[in-house]
This record gives sequence, C-alpha cells and structure tokens, in this order.
Amino acid sequence: MQTYKSFVVLLLFHSIFSTYIYGQDLNLIIKGESQKETSLIDSLGYKQIFDNYLALEQEVYQLHNVLQKDGYIESKLLGLTKKNDTLFEAQFSLRKKYDTIYIYYNNELVKKSQLKNLSTSITDTYFTIPISNTETVLNQINQNISKQGLPFTTLTLSKIKKKDDHNLEAHLIIDPNQKRSIDTIVIKGYDKFPESFLKHFLKLKKNEHLNITDITKKTELINSIPFANQNRSPEILFTKDSSTVYLYLKKNQTNSFDGFLGFGTNETTNKLEFDGYLNLNLINNLNYGESINLKYKSDENDQKTFNIETRLPYIFKSPIGLDLSLNIFKKDSSFTTTDQSAKLFYQINNKHIINAGVLSIKSNNLLTNESQQPLVKDFATTYYNIGYEYLDRQTDDQLFPINFLFNSSLGFGFRKKDNQKQNQTTFNIGASKIFNLNTNNSIFINTQSQGTFSDTFLNNELHRFGGITNIRGFEENSIFASLYGILSTEYRYRISPSLYIHSITDVAYFENDINDIKEKLFGFGFGFGILTKAGLLKFNYANGKSEDQKLKLSNSKIHLSLNAKF
Repeated sequence: MQTYKSFVVLLLFHSIFSTYIYGQDLNLIIKGESQKETSLIDSLGYKQIFDNYLALEQEVYQLHNVLQKDGYIESKLLGLTKKNDTLFEAQFSLRKKYDTIYIYYNNELVKKSQLKNLSTSITDTYFTIPISNTETVLNQINQNISKQGLPFTTLTLSKIKKKDDHNLEAHLIIDPNQKRSIDTIVIKGYDKFPESFLKHFLKLKKNEHLNITDITKKTELINSIPFANQNRSPEILFTKDSSTVYLYLKKNQTNSFDGFLGFGTNETTNKLEFDGYLNLNLINNLNYGESINLKYKSDENDQKTFNIETRLPYIFKSPIGLDLSLNIFKKDSSFTTTDQSAKLFYQINNKHIINAGVLSIKSNNLLTNESQQPLVKDFATTYYNIGYEYLDRQTDDQLFPINFLFNSSLGFGFRKKDNQKQNQTTFNIGASKIFNLNTNNSIFINTQSQGTFSDTFLNNELHRFGGITNIRGFEENSIFASLYGILSTEYRYRISPSLYIHSITDVAYFENDINDIKEKLFGFGFGFGILTKAGLLKFNYANGKSEDQKLKLSNSKIHLSLNAKF
C-alpha cells in the first residue's frame, strides 16, 4: 500500500514537472571548438527555439548532416548539454574540411558526355566535383540512367577514403536492375481518346524507354488539348515481364455557339440598324481531334459572309494535318468573292505549328452597268502560302482561356484578269497577349495587320475590316484597304471569377491605293463580360472616329455576344 502511494506521488510530481518544463520554449545554441568554428556554424543558420526536446535534438542531427555534406566528413558531435530548464548547448568538432571528391566510374554505364554539365574535370575513369554537390550530381546521374529505361537503378559510393589532405576519392557503384520499356498504354475514363494524339502530340509511344519523369511531363500536356484533361497523375504497373502506363482522362465539352447582335444609327437615314453573326464551332465530335468552324455574318452595309473551316490533325496517323476552308463574300449587288484554301500543317509541339498551302480567290462582278463601279472586275488569284502559329493557353481560366496567340502567313502569287497576269504578294499577321498584373488586374493587347503588294488594285480584291473583331465603334467590314494595321487594347478588372469589366482603346491605320487614302482611326469605349450558365455573355459600347473627326454619340456602336459551350 505504501509503495502504491509513493508511486502515485511520484507520478503526480512528474506530471506537474513535465507540464512546467514542456509548457515553455526550449532554446538551443551550437558552438564549435573555436570561435572560427562557431562563426561557421552560425553562418549555416539553424533553428534556435523549439516546442519540445525531440524537435531540438532533431535539429542538432540535421545540422551535423549539413556539415558532412559540406565537406566536414570527420566532424563529430561532442555533446548536447542542458544548461538550465530552457537552454541546451550542442558542441561540435568540425576538424578538417575536404573540398573535392574524385569519383571513379564505369564508362559503359555512365557516358562521358552525360557528365559535361556536372563536372569540369572528367577523364575516362573518374570525374571530380565539389563535395557539397555530391547529392545533386548523383541524383542527376540517376535521372540520366532512368531515361535509358532503367527506373529502378540504385547508386552508391563505396571505398570512400582520403586521396590527399584536401580531397577524397570514391567508387561509383551502379545497380541497374532490369531494363524497362513501355509495353502497353491504357486510357481510363475516355476510352476513345484519339491514339494519334498520344503518338504525335504527347510523343508517348510503345516500346520506348520507360522514364517516369518524362512520362509525367508529357502527360501534363493533355490539359492543353481543348477536348480532354487529366483527372489524376499517370500510374505505372510493373510486372515481371512488362510495364503498363495508365492515363486517367476526361472528355471535355468543347462545341461552342457564338453570336452577337450589334445596332447603331445610320448617319444618312437616322434609322436604327442591326447587324450580327453566328459562329458554330464543333470540336472532336468524331473522337478524331477534328474541328469544324462555321460562320455566317450579315451587317448593315448589306454585306453577307459565309465561312467554313475544317482542321483534320494527323491524317492517316501521320504527323501531318490538313486545313481546308471556304469563304464566300457578297457585297450588296456589286460583287461576290469566293476564297478556297488548302494547307498542310505540322505541329512541332503543343504550342508551335508550321504550315504551307495554296489559296485560290475568284471574284465576279454583279453590276450590269460597269460605269457604276469601274474598278470592280472579274478576276482569279492564286497564292502559295507559308505560315506559323503559336498558342499558349490558360487552362484554369474560364474567362480568358488564351494567354498568348500569334499567327502569320506570307503568300506569293498572281492575279489573272482579262487574260493578263499581275504578280502579287500578301501577308497576314495577328497576335494577342494578356499581361496579368495580379489576380484581378490585367492588360489585353491585340494586333492585326494585313496587306497586299501589287502594281494595280481592284475594289473587289481589297481587304475589309471594322467591327467587333478588330476596331470597335465602326460598322462591320465597312473599311476597304490595300494595307492596314490595328492595335486593340483593354484594361480588365476581374470583379469575381465570373465577371469582369474593361476599357476599349483601339487604333488603326490603313491605306487604300485606289483612292489614294492614308488615314488613322480610333475607337473608345467600355464593356463587360459575365460567365452565365448559358455561356460567356459580352457587352461592348464603343465610339469610332477618324483622325480629323470629332466624337459623335450617333457614331456609337453597341455589341452583344454570347459564347455557349455544349
């Protein structure tokens, strides 16, 4: 009974004492055998205040590990002493520092070329590195070997000894285990994912060396494909004789319907006029990665445009794709122009595309009296084009999914009219970029430039611009030019993840060689965009003017558009 009481008293005393001790912060100081050693230890930086003794002790051992990696391989912990209830002192003896290690290696497993970025002194039998870089260098060598299809390789340094007073030497032992390659690729969640995208877009192929890091990096590109994304990281199943890569994908809804309604006051009749367009974009409905874009536009200038574009990637499972397009434009009762193009493209990677093709243009004069428009003629033009495209997406941003877009094309050809040929050169350059200042503020810049170089021009072959897609505040396709350039800017403020407001400042310069016009245009206004259940609704109010013209409210244009995905 007495023993039991003594035990209870002892336990109670220990509880009270422990509460007192562990309820306070513990402090740590670390010293060397000399002031110089202490200063060096202090320069490494270590934690000095702890909640408990276990964390304090772990910090001391961690610092010892840092010292050894830095070249003090003979350093020793002389002791960890309790000075008072809250202060502990650790003392180290650093001893001699070794600067360099000579690592002897098997050049059949590690190629000399693989060591060029890791060491400045390499021979056929050894290479030297600072001791502090040993862990980093061994990890890099391991990654290089893993890329050769040896994911289970282990590296160790053996026979570590002094070479001289300042250097060490060691032998690199490599256990490569079994060489592995990708035997099977299994897709979960989206079974009909187009195989051509695995091979040519992701560049993930069967029978190639298995590199876990490389596979992870390649599959991250899936999120840059509009019609699919990755649900979770890839997994690899290793069996005795095979390796299977599992990809977990989801098919996205990427079909979209886009349209806008614009209205403004006609300066001549003072009546309200409407214009607008429909834009239908169908993507990957056949699980081939194909896209079909259909546009129809009718504007207040009695102009009608019909355009259809088709992109077929990786035709016949090759790395080459095909773009086809047809554009029909009708200008009131003056003329019709039909553009047909076909081009082959090669996708270098997920952002870069190069292309080459042919463009055929045919225009017909609809006027019965040619004196009404003497420079509207029947003609046929053929261009041979080369082009380049760059696209960088913001996959996690529904309001602004594209961060940077650049496309360009250059065409050489001739126009045939009345059995006479006229050599011509044409170009088209477009770029847009979002500069994200912070979470809520960004600046959007869009530039477009198009032109044709020719000795003579016809009215029905001039380029047409104006409206919501380029310079806002002007009627759709109301400006005819042989050469033009546009700079459109917006300052955007994101009020919420689904709502933003923005300014409109557009500037354009154009030349019309037929009428000998060189003029500057300006558009100013504001707008907003809101992400609804139906899609992205945009509102723009803009007022356009020429360089010598005053702003008039009657010239203002209001544009509404809705982009709905299904």
